Amino acid sequence: MDHEPELEGAQRRDNEQPTVADAPETSRSGPRTQAVQDFYAEDHAHCYGCGRLNPDGLQLKTYWHDDGDSITRFRPKPYHTALRGIVYGGLIAALIDCSSTGTAAAAIYHAEDRDFDSQPPVRCVTAALHVDYLRPTPIDETLEVRGHVKELKGKKVVVVSTLSAGGEVCARGEVVAIRVPGVEAGG
Repeated sequence: MDHEPELEGAQRRDNEQPTVADAPETSRSGPRTQAVQDFYAEDHAHCYGCGRLNPDGLQLKTYWHDDGDSITRFRPKPYHTALRGIVYGGLIAALIDCSSTGTAAAAIYHAEDRDFDSQPPVRCVTAALHVDYLRPTPIDETLEVRGHVKELKGKKVVVVSTLSAGGEVCARGEVVAIRVPGVEAGG
């Protein structure tokens, strides 16, 4: 991806909302200025990984590019430790999972030529998650998940992702996400 936003995920102190720094302008060919999760209806914004209204969650932010790619960044905290200096594998799976369902929702909006704030809202859940852990992931680096839509067919979206730290790929994942039927605005 040549057009990369300088955006951070949930780099926050406990119970502090994440911020978006120097977001680029929206264009049909470039990154969006707001994360897809920013448009989730209140009743559907409580996910531990990506729910903006979950004060104890990760509050991940996934930014979509109209070329079918996405980016999510997250800075682990000391309590995300598996072994000294290494990120807990469950966090890695959660980052791949939630960034992929956000990517899937964005892909559906894009395929339907709709804006993220259009009605009816789109939400996706995980039907399958596969993660390959390639090397220990350092805890003192910002983690970057890059997602790519491999398949979009009906209500199913397959997203492949890489999770990197310091420019090195540490994990790869594939998520089969399913569009949730009947998601209503605010309900």
